[in-house]
Amino acid sequence: MKLLDGVHLSGIIRREIAIRVMEHCSNQRRSPHLAAILVGNNPASQAYVRNKIKACEEVGFGSTLIKKPETTSEQEVLELIAELNQSKEIDGYIVQLPLPRHIDEEKINLAIDPIKDVDGFHPNNFGRMALGLPALKPATPKGIMMLLERYQIETDGKHCVVLGRSNIVGTPISLLMSKKTKPGNATVTIAHSRTHDLAALCRSADMIIAALGIPKFLKADMVKDGAVIIDVGINKIADETHPKGYRLVGDVDFESVKEKCSAITPVPGGVGPMTITALLDNTWETYAKTHSINL
Repeated sequence: MKLLDGVHLSGIIRREIAIRVMEHCSNQRRSPHLAAILVGNNPASQAYVRNKIKACEEVGFGSTLIKKPETTSEQEVLELIAELNQSKEIDGYIVQLPLPRHIDEEKINLAIDPIKDVDGFHPNNFGRMALGLPALKPATPKGIMMLLERYQIETDGKHCVVLGRSNIVGTPISLLMSKKTKPGNATVTIAHSRTHDLAALCRSADMIIAALGIPKFLKADMVKDGAVIIDVGINKIADETHPKGYRLVGDVDFESVKEKCSAITPVPGGVGPMTITALLDNTWETYAKTHSINL
């Protein structure tokens, strides 16, 4: 069994990005700059944003964190977005999800300039990706594709089952895996809560990408020998033996499934670090285009 170590691979790719920054940025050319809007006090969101800011520092990017209270109005967030869209000092930015209930996430997403949409959620980027045109891809699916490419996981002609159909992971990764690319070129099935005989479908898969948000959903008896398992889930479960009182697990029952698969991502330390690395890569991409740097 090969462990697809996202921490190790992210370190390699981030060093590559840092070298690009050193080569192309000087006193005459500022470094790339990523901004984040964080509304409210969601602990998970705060942790995610801290990790993104830390990653920026690691590769030599500038970063700006704009924190707003839970009571911030939708109009105030839209005004912030308009400012970031116009800023010549910000190459890309994210609006950390989830947002408070009184703020329409779709309206916020549509307001983001697609050129600076480093999360890859804007319909312009999503549509271009679906058509196989150059686009900023959603960070988690892009991170998965980077992981598969660097670990040389064979996907050509393989049957890939995607568990989950969200616009953030399930749907975009299914599109990317089906494209005539490397990695890609797979036969993709999207499964969800209404899928009949899901266990049998999973057993037919050469690769399973689990993005359901259900702790330890995928069991060993749902996986065929030699399958590749990509676990996107990150869930908290109670654990009195842990200092924090909980531990993080994925959507895959790792301990049982690892005995049957040929390759698997751990949780934590698999897809998560690759998502942040893909976000950095998207930011570099927007910066390079603005400054006429060949990618």
